[in-house]
Amino acid sequence: MTAKLVVAVLFGGRSSEHSISCVTARGVLGSMDRDRYDVIPIGITREGAFTLVTSDVDDYRLEANALPEVEDNGTRIQWPQSTPSRELFVVEGDAKRSLGVVDIVFPIVHGPYGEDGTLQGMLDMCGLPYVGSGVLASSLGMDKHFTKTIVERSGIAVAPWRTIARDEWHAKPKAVRAVLEQMALPVFVKPSRAGSSVGVSKVSHWDELSRALDVAFAEDDRALVEETIVGREVECAVLQARTGTPTRASVAGEIVITGREFYDFEAKYLDAPGIELLCPAPLSGPQLAELQALSIRAFEAIGAAGLARVDFFLTEHGFVFNEINTMPGFTPISMFPRCWQESGLSYRDLIDELISVALDRQH
Repeated sequence: MTAKLVVAVLFGGRSSEHSISCVTARGVLGSMDRDRYDVIPIGITREGAFTLVTSDVDDYRLEANALPEVEDNGTRIQWPQSTPSRELFVVEGDAKRSLGVVDIVFPIVHGPYGEDGTLQGMLDMCGLPYVGSGVLASSLGMDKHFTKTIVERSGIAVAPWRTIARDEWHAKPKAVRAVLEQMALPVFVKPSRAGSSVGVSKVSHWDELSRALDVAFAEDDRALVEETIVGREVECAVLQARTGTPTRASVAGEIVITGREFYDFEAKYLDAPGIELLCPAPLSGPQLAELQALSIRAFEAIGAAGLARVDFFLTEHGFVFNEINTMPGFTPISMFPRCWQESGLSYRDLIDELISVALDRQH
């Protein structure tokens, strides 16, 4: 009988996307084949403590009045002390016990201190293989300014933007505003490093700028001000293949906004009205082929690995890049797994494929 793979699933984290990571964990933990995997669920509290938690998916249910959270239960995960060892331990009080030798880590942690290369760097230092992009691509993908800079250099159209530092805004707000007012309204103000539409505001009048920047600066010390792109919002899921085979892109998904300003946090996760998600998106064959090619090019431009969701606008002049997510939402109804389900890869098979690809990269 083939031995089971030991998979450490990490979720939670220090960012404002803590609860969304818990919801993602609910989907992954509930779908992993326990005949193939021994799962070690590791929750990261909002303060950054690594704890051994339950794999009961009901603990991570998303409700508008009760967002799930990793509670500090007093346990502490002890990571390998040197790279020859992949053995994890848990410490509780004066007791310490082994959790076994880990084959692969599945870090489904969104936002800063998880998706931005910091967690990936820690795992690299420990010598533990993991699903998803490495330090550089994770860091680039998390930072909208540098992502757009690199993707634009690869020959893909991006929305015009300016990046504003918090200190610059506080030191000379009139000069900054004068530069920004050269952009056409409305604009979107976003934290440079955040996800799930946290900290994003639409500015239709310049009098709204100051408040929008305050909201963005609550998440990061740099903010992007982007011109609005008129077009359809379409997304494509990218999956790195095993060594020697090409990277793949899925069918497209589309976000149709009918009664909201934009696809905000409440619409994404709390089932707020005014949004319709279409998958597959109604694109012509040539349009889909172009979107897939552009998504793979963006994926490869930042050196991504494993998986990503790449977002574009389809305008009357063609596709315009919006952003790339190197650890996209991964609940069963999220766009990344939905796109793959419509492409013939089930949620459970997608988890298996990501683990297999990550292990293949280690050889």
